[in-house]
Amino acid sequence: MTKFIKGSKKVLNAWAFYDWANSVYNLTIVSALFPIFYGALFLKGEAIDFLFLENKSYDIVLIYVTAFGYLVVSIISPILSGIADYTGNKKLFLRLFCYIGSISSMMLYFFSKDNLELSFLFYAIALIGFWGSLVFYNSYLPDIAYPEQQDAISAKGFSMGYIGSVVLLVFNLALVMFPQSFGIKGDTAGEMKMQAMRISFLTVGIWWFGFSHYSYKYLPNLKTGKKVTSEVLVNGFRELSKVWKSFTESMQLKRFIIAFFVYSMAVQTVMTVATIFGEKEINWGDEDNKSTGLIVSILLIQLVAVLGAQLTSKLSSKIGNVKTLILINGIWIGLCCYAFFVYSPFQFYIAAAGVGMVMGGVQALSRSTYSKFLPETTDTTSYFSFYDVTEKCAMVIGLFLYGFIGDMTGSSRNSILALIFFFIIGLILLFRVPKKNE
Repeated sequence: MTKFIKGSKKVLNAWAFYDWANSVYNLTIVSALFPIFYGALFLKGEAIDFLFLENKSYDIVLIYVTAFGYLVVSIISPILSGIADYTGNKKLFLRLFCYIGSISSMMLYFFSKDNLELSFLFYAIALIGFWGSLVFYNSYLPDIAYPEQQDAISAKGFSMGYIGSVVLLVFNLALVMFPQSFGIKGDTAGEMKMQAMRISFLTVGIWWFGFSHYSYKYLPNLKTGKKVTSEVLVNGFRELSKVWKSFTESMQLKRFIIAFFVYSMAVQTVMTVATIFGEKEINWGDEDNKSTGLIVSILLIQLVAVLGAQLTSKLSSKIGNVKTLILINGIWIGLCCYAFFVYSPFQFYIAAAGVGMVMGGVQALSRSTYSKFLPETTDTTSYFSFYDVTEKCAMVIGLFLYGFIGDMTGSSRNSILALIFFFIIGLILLFRVPKKNE
């Protein structure tokens, strides 16, 4: 067995390659084809009943189910990260959540309006699998890369994810636009497109499952040899408490994580609901134009995001991570103000390009900035579990408020005002992050 060498190109590339494998879920299922598929199942403005949600707009139900999935992730990830930290077996849990997520993605092939309970269960489990795996994926970063390598390899991971997800989306787009060329049959063009989108969910699971094995081949096993006990099951929450208490020794880290929590409420909500907003609020003309326009928008976001992640990495190396994040949050505020007045497809494309430019940058830079601010420790899983729980709690709050405001006022446009508020507060808090630890 080859000895693990920290900072080696082979290990770093294998780590970044997991983004290539799993990002297809985030693009196809969360952002692109699933929201379009889901919207096509219902009439515009149709209200549905789901569990305790009665007479709610179909898009609001999807937002609430998504928020619930993130809530589950935020609860279970401390338990699992505690186990992984105690046993040192990050790779096992990375693989486990990958398998759960990829198989559940394939099961979305059977998503049906007539059986929403089971359908949403697979949707939620796929979400839990994706984000659960990222807890362990992110925690590998300080284990495999030196501080001076972390910005670049973090950005490379996001870039590979964007490129890989676009490659598969282009293939799935061809399936949807030219179903007959791929032997897809149906009584109408609409039926063939729906079947093509169902097949795309299968391709996501297969891609994610298959390509992830390259990462498993080279990522190290950091086993401690310790056995799991009942005490360990609650250890994750204790570790989170210890991590929070440790922040009192680093004002830089404490203020950054608070700022990250606030602006993540907006960032992650925008990325989750962008297609849902476009599907409902933009005047596309007809269903065909809407489907094509939304997919073009998502492609535009992803392609621009590759450039954005690289430019952000270069800018941060010149002016520093926190200053770059302040600039990015300022751009987000402008984009949200602009989005409030967007009605036409062309205006939506402009907004999509803007989101793409800052989307990858804020994610990659937030992750690497947190990693740089961490104290010297081998307990990286607990610190990154705290980071991920912080992000998921922010997503739960952001999505719930977005859905609640849209539900109460009858328009998702009003929800944008809450996102602007979060970005403004996040920007102010970033100004309070000291240059050096105090």
